[in-house]
Amino acid sequence: MNNFKSPVNLVINKYFIPDSQDMPERRYDLDWLRILVFFLLIFYHIGMVYVANWGYHFKSEYQSSFLANLMLLISPWRMAVLWLISGIAIRFLLVKVSLWHYISMRSLRLLLPLLFGILIIVPPQLFVEMTVNGDLNLSYWQFSQAFFSSDSEVFAKYQSGIWPHIDVNHLWYLRSLWQYSLGLLLLLPLLNAAWLTKVVNWIVTQDGLWAIIIAIIPIFAIQLIIEGETTREVLGFTFLLYGYLLGWNSVFWQRLVNNSYLLLKCSVFGSIIFICCYQFIWLDEGVKDNEALQLIALLSYSSMRILGLLTVLAWSSKYLNKTSKYLSYFSDAVFPFYILHQTIIIVLAYWLAQYNFGVVVEVILVIMLTLFGCVIGFEIIRRSEFLRPCFGLTLRNNYSAAMKKTSYLAATLLIVPLGWGILN
Repeated sequence: MNNFKSPVNLVINKYFIPDSQDMPERRYDLDWLRILVFFLLIFYHIGMVYVANWGYHFKSEYQSSFLANLMLLISPWRMAVLWLISGIAIRFLLVKVSLWHYISMRSLRLLLPLLFGILIIVPPQLFVEMTVNGDLNLSYWQFSQAFFSSDSEVFAKYQSGIWPHIDVNHLWYLRSLWQYSLGLLLLLPLLNAAWLTKVVNWIVTQDGLWAIIIAIIPIFAIQLIIEGETTREVLGFTFLLYGYLLGWNSVFWQRLVNNSYLLLKCSVFGSIIFICCYQFIWLDEGVKDNEALQLIALLSYSSMRILGLLTVLAWSSKYLNKTSKYLSYFSDAVFPFYILHQTIIIVLAYWLAQYNFGVVVEVILVIMLTLFGCVIGFEIIRRSEFLRPCFGLTLRNNYSAAMKKTSYLAATLLIVPLGWGILN
């Protein structure tokens, strides 16, 4: 009787749980890569303040067109890396916990920080944006009162978001990751199917050029067919699926390492083409209606999403697959840094702009003070049992079962309206 399993459990185990026999050892390179990409995101968003031709919540009077070329080196693949790692992590997680535990764990870990973020961390960004645009002439205290008022007319021009004038802003990654984590469950019978595993195994054993072309085709098709922010969402989910399907494939990783130098050369060449396309096609109004050139530029963008991703994975697999006493610290720091950094950047840049320090001094101050603010913020957060779950960290103390149930219930009641707002 102890070995009896209900028909429901048998179906779940067969179709929804990955085969643990294929599970590899923990990949520390992916942990390090996740840390490095989030750290790179801080500098990318600092760059958004100073790059010309790209919109942002606050723009400095010191803007550079050349800076765009540097940012384009990482722009195609930076989010692709995070989504692919997320897909791999989900597969590991599904082996270790039940589906219900998976849903509740992902919801609490993602939606609670998102709720705290959009209500507490993000509003200063909106305050700066509205002030600079001339749509606000209030103190931050007055702004806060209006922000949490349901009938304020202050935000007449800023109504988009989960709720009126309340949006995810830079925390869209948390929202999308929660959506993808649930949406992936519907595809698990397909993703775990033996025939699909055979198809993936066949693709990764093909000639490298053809394998890369096969990976590029869906990305190019998505960018060609879908428009607006929906493109970002579909691309993110696609890379998440890539991670789920490829993350446990040992042949895939070995081929990346073996071809790391070739991938690097191709990425350098591809980046040059992509930057040229940006400068001479996307910025040139004279060829705006030339469909052939636009397709070439779009293809170069799609290609660099894949080539850049594969290159970064190859080199991190080659040199970063090792643990360290610092890994746990920096892994915990990722979410707090991510949640805090953009608000710190925008508030700092807005404040420093009033003193006319000059571009060099201002940029150095923004970088140093942003990093300092993130570190101080994290040090405070990791020492607070109240703040830890608000920034995606687990509690440190071992509480009683009754206390845990009460906390989970309270957190669930808090995030249900947010989840409903996101799904609708």
